[in-house]
Formats: sequence, structure tokens, C-alpha cells
Amino acid sequence: MSDRITAADVAKVARLARLDLSPQEIERMTAQLDGMLEHFADVDALDLADVAPMTQPFPLVNVFRADVVQPGLDRDEVLAAAPAAQDGRFRVPPTGGVEG
Repeated sequence: MSDRITAADVAKVARLARLDLSPQEIERMTAQLDGMLEHFADVDALDLADVAPMTQPFPLVNVFRADVVQPGLDRDEVLAAAPAAQDGRFRVPPTGGVEG
């Protein structure tokens, strides 16, 4: 294991995140995080000078459906099926102790 990250670093971050890690968990997390940092160092060592930066690996265009106005449900029909309606709206029980 290298000195990229120490058990003390992991313990401090765990404490800040309010995680109660056992000594065995701290040891395992330290090894796992050190392995990740080692991999990142390998990636950093690559010569990428001739590689064009990209923000999206696939050439995507707007993938959303067209915003087309369509007829909705009939208000009177929907309210007729509601357990309670009042003044053209759904009547729901009060929340937060506020009576209406």
C-alpha cells in the first residue's frame, strides 16, 4: 500500500460523514481507496495529447418527445369519480393540523 491515503485520512472522512466504521472497515476502505487512487494515477500517466476532449461519448440530439398539446381528461368526469370534490377541485383532508 502506498502513502496516497492513510487509515487516518479514511477515519477522519468517516467521522466528518458521521459514519461509524470499525477498524477492519477502515482498513478495507483504505485499501480500496488506495487502489482507486493508483488506477487514477495510471490514467493520469497516459499520453492523451492527441485525444480530442469530448463531453458525450455518443452523438446524441434531443432525446425528448415533441411537446405536443393533446386533449386532456374531462374535468367533470374526473371530479365525478373523486371521493370528494368542491368548487371544481379535489377535496382532500386537511394536513398539518390546519382545518379548512
